[in-house]
Amino acid sequence: MEYTINIKGRLMDLSTPQVMGILNVTPDSFYSGSRKQTEMEIAQRANQIIEEGGSIIDVGAFSTRPGADEVSEEEEGRRLKFALDIVRREQPDAAVSVDTYRPTLARKCIEEWGADIINDVSEGGITGIANVPLEQKQEEYPEMFRVVGELKVPYILMSVQPTLETMMKGFAKEVQQLRDLGAKDIILDPGFGFGKNLIQNYQIYNEMEKLNVMELPVLVGISRKSMIYKLLGGDATTSLNGTSVLDTIALMKGASILRVHDVKEAAEAVKIIEAMKEGRTW
Repeated sequence: MEYTINIKGRLMDLSTPQVMGILNVTPDSFYSGSRKQTEMEIAQRANQIIEEGGSIIDVGAFSTRPGADEVSEEEEGRRLKFALDIVRREQPDAAVSVDTYRPTLARKCIEEWGADIINDVSEGGITGIANVPLEQKQEEYPEMFRVVGELKVPYILMSVQPTLETMMKGFAKEVQQLRDLGAKDIILDPGFGFGKNLIQNYQIYNEMEKLNVMELPVLVGISRKSMIYKLLGGDATTSLNGTSVLDTIALMKGASILRVHDVKEAAEAVKIIEAMKEGRTW
């Protein structure tokens, strides 16, 4: 399907799948190779993502891996501002997403610190770090949805549901809530690894193309996750091949964005699938 999203007045065409490179400014993200904390490391990573074929830089400052330490809102904000300033200096024309479930920080990142997209792993506040429920006000709409509706920026809505059926029911309700509040560009993320066991992850992967009925772009983020090495053995450091296999399958099932640690390999997968679709011969 052909989609475009509005990045502060510039249209990004998703008819060719895009690659989102992960930039974690945390000391404890599950894949040690993604952790960047100094100014030089952050700058190098931002440039590497674009040079290797990425078009979106996803900045996160709070690890959501199971067992990760809680990070205060003040500390997460400090890390995000520090990183976003560097990313914007190095790559002023790149699309930048911010990986946070905190509405106040999401607003600051968009309005003050130069981010373009909100990437919310909490499904609007259902869960937070390691699937721990967040405290929610008793109101009709999640606060994050209100922020997205006001700012009208692209929003990645990630599901924490364990089955495709419950996921699609949740998405249908949440997309309508977002539309009611004025949200424009909504991207769906099945949320592999969040609220799902190993079998459920692969069951959803097997039927993922059914999400296309919602007529919204789909983001897939399975890069080096435990669903790979729990099946194949090893750990995150040995899971690049499994990641590439699953990224390729996701593209064949209609994914519009791949969120990855290894940008070059994902960009190559996109190029191969696009060539296959076009029936090029040499």
